[in-house]
Amino acid sequence: MDFLSLPKRTSGNRTFGLTSVVDFGTPLGELKNILADYSHIIDIAKLGIGSAYVTPNINKKVQLYQEYNVKPYCGGTLFEKSYFQNKIPEYLSYLRNLGIEWIEVSNGTLEIPLRERLQIISELKEEFHVIAEVGSKDADKEMPISEWREEINLLLNAGCKYVITEGRDSGTSGIYEKCGTIKTDLIQELLQDIDPNKIIFEAPSSKHQMYFIKEIGPNVNLGNVKIIDVLILEAQRLGLRSETFYLEDIECNLL
Repeated sequence: MDFLSLPKRTSGNRTFGLTSVVDFGTPLGELKNILADYSHIIDIAKLGIGSAYVTPNINKKVQLYQEYNVKPYCGGTLFEKSYFQNKIPEYLSYLRNLGIEWIEVSNGTLEIPLRERLQIISELKEEFHVIAEVGSKDADKEMPISEWREEINLLLNAGCKYVITEGRDSGTSGIYEKCGTIKTDLIQELLQDIDPNKIIFEAPSSKHQMYFIKEIGPNVNLGNVKIIDVLILEAQRLGLRSETFYLEDIECNLL
């Protein structure tokens, strides 16, 4: 029985308000139990780093996600490993055989020239839903805000469904300082020119998630969410935690 006034959430086959979880090897039986209860608040599942390549029963895991209407894809590290070894055609065949329709084009470890990534995206977008990532996993590498803005816009214009802002599963690089502090100036600048519904902000901790919820609204796209934390995140989105308690009962970001 619903009796509280809560912020409105997107639902069903969402195009924004996304929760993208990271799966670092959740056992198949455990995953089935999680999805049975929480699949309605999970939209995308990243098979973290290159773990898909060594995951037992990977076909069954992919099929399980799809049965619960969750979109699985392989972490960008597997793309970069394939690129480094000149195995992109083999990687694409691997995805086709698994029935995976989403692909991440990243350069978090390698420095793949932007022009080359844009060309790859233009070729892949005819067959796959492409997600690109901006930012380095190296916390010592700093990108000017102007480059963040330009790169995100170019990637979206090239045909990406979404662009991920790098944050790692530790929240210590990309849009975060080494100590885990959010680069708020960067976020504020990006929000001035770019539709937040097209960005997936990596936010591995509750502290990070709550910042974006309060800054953008309950329907912000969040990634690198631990699969065991999806219910906590949904409660935060709905103002059911002290830090988000006063979110207004309005259709935030329902454009």
